[in-house]
Amino acid sequence: MAEHHDETRTAYDGVVDLYASMFADRLETRPFARAMVGTFAELVRGTGNLRTADVGCGPGHLTAVLHDLGLDAFGLDLSPGMVGHARRTHPQLWFGEARMEALPVGDRALGGVLAHYSTIHTPPAQLPALLAEQARVLAPGGLLLVSFFATDGPEPVRFDHKVTPAYSWPVDRFAELLAGAGLAPFARLLHDPASERGFLDAHLLASLQ
Repeated sequence: MAEHHDETRTAYDGVVDLYASMFADRLETRPFARAMVGTFAELVRGTGNLRTADVGCGPGHLTAVLHDLGLDAFGLDLSPGMVGHARRTHPQLWFGEARMEALPVGDRALGGVLAHYSTIHTPPAQLPALLAEQARVLAPGGLLLVSFFATDGPEPVRFDHKVTPAYSWPVDRFAELLAGAGLAPFARLLHDPASERGFLDAHLLASLQ
């Protein structure tokens, strides 16, 4: 696990400015993802617990979106370079370094967790522990929105992501992992982004039982 984290951290530290320039306004051109993030924020507001973690926040653009949507949002990322960029770009928000498998958050503290394509680099054998950690920090009725690349096959598929190796997942398999972590998936959105990789974009909303 340490090797996987080291490789991912180093890879993202090396592309901070390029990544931020490519993705800072990406949600504006992705109506499906924007709709799911908006729905997530509305449902979190409905719980009365506005405290929300953007895990794997990168340069912090979605943390700022969540804040603008009325949530008490903060960002966490493995890459110190990304965290530094987020702090400089969004000084009104809080960002910290953390692994998704070891969040610096108390049990049952949050109304929401956003994992926007931030689980994709996690090897399949390690994903259940990562999802269990997201469940640990959610208050009862709290919500997780996880977005990832989806495949039609029966097994996860490793592929060469532009930053560091990543995995696409069968949506039903991913939903089963959420259920195994104590989360109840209740909404999903799949669409074809017409990308060169040929994967679907998948968004799953789940609540803590």
